[in-house]
Amino acid sequence: MNHLQHQPTPQAPIGSGFNHHTTAAMVVEGMDLSGCAAIVTGGYSGLGLETVRALAGAGVSVSVPARRPDHARGVFAASDLGGVEVFELDLGDLSSVQNFTNTYLKSGAGLDILINNAAIMACPETRVGPGWEAQFATNHLGHFALVNGLWPLLSDGGARVVALSSTGHKRSGIHFEDPQFTQGYEKWEAYGASKTANSLFAVQLDAFGADHGVRAFAVNPGGIMTGLQRHLRQEEMVAAGWMDEAGKVRAGFKTPEQGAATSVWAATAPMLDGKGGVYCEDCDVARPTDPQSEFARFAGVDAYAVDPEQARRLWELSAELTGINAFR
Repeated sequence: MNHLQHQPTPQAPIGSGFNHHTTAAMVVEGMDLSGCAAIVTGGYSGLGLETVRALAGAGVSVSVPARRPDHARGVFAASDLGGVEVFELDLGDLSSVQNFTNTYLKSGAGLDILINNAAIMACPETRVGPGWEAQFATNHLGHFALVNGLWPLLSDGGARVVALSSTGHKRSGIHFEDPQFTQGYEKWEAYGASKTANSLFAVQLDAFGADHGVRAFAVNPGGIMTGLQRHLRQEEMVAAGWMDEAGKVRAGFKTPEQGAATSVWAATAPMLDGKGGVYCEDCDVARPTDPQSEFARFAGVDAYAVDPEQARRLWELSAELTGINAFR
C-alpha cells in the first residue's frame, strides 16, 4: 500500500475535552509514558521547557538539542530536570544538524516523539549558511534536515512528529519565487512564511510517513509571552494590541504551561492514533479559518497552510536547498 491510499484526517475538531486553558500537565495527567523517548528542540526555555517538564513528568526520556548546551544544562539543573540529556545543535547550520543526527543515531536511544519547537521571530534581516533567510532556515529548513536525518529512528518506532506553527502563518504563504526574501525583506512576512512552512511540512511528512506508522501534526500554541519576542520593542507589542502601555499583557494570552499543552497533546493523545497531517490549536484539531469571523486573524488554519499540493512543492524545494531527502 502506498501513502496515497490513506484517507486524510479531516481538518475539524474531534472533541478532545480540552480547551484554551488546558495546561501541558493536564494533558498527560494519569499517563505512564515510561519507555518512550522524545526530542524537543528549543526545550530549555519558554514553551519548550514546559513541554519537556510535562513529558518528563509522564516518564518520557527527553533529549534536548541546544545551540547553547551549557546554558541548557544549567536550566535543567535549576529546574530539577537533571535527567534530561542535552546535545549541541544549531538549526541554522546544516553541518551542525548532521552532526547531531549522526550522534543521536549512534547513541542507541529510541525516538517516539519529535517536537520541532525551536524558533526565531521577527528578527532583523539575517543570513545564515549559504545566504538563507534566518527565519526560514531556522524554523523550517533546519527542522526539515533534522527529521530527514532521524528518519530511520522515527520510522522504526512509528513516531509522532509535532511541528510548531502559529497564527503567524496567516501573514504569508510560501514565497516560492523568492523563499529567501532576496528581493526585499519584511520581518513579519518572512516569519509568516516560515510558520506556513512548518504547517505544510507536517502535511507532507504525514503523507510520506503514514505507511510507516509515523504521523505528523502542526500546532498553534497560542499567544504567549516568552523569549520569542526578544527582537520586539515594547512599543511594537503595544501597537499590535498584545499589551497595554504599562506592559500588561492582554486577556487571551496563554501562560507557557498552557502554550505547551497543544504540543504535548499532539505528541501523546491516544485519540489521535491513526490520524495526522492536520493543524491543531487549543488541544484539538483546528477548524479551517472562517474569513467572516471577527477572530479570523487568530483562530483556525488558512487553506494554503494545509494544501497538499503546496506541501509537496515545499518538500521538493526544501530537499533541493538542503540536499537531504529520506524519501527520494
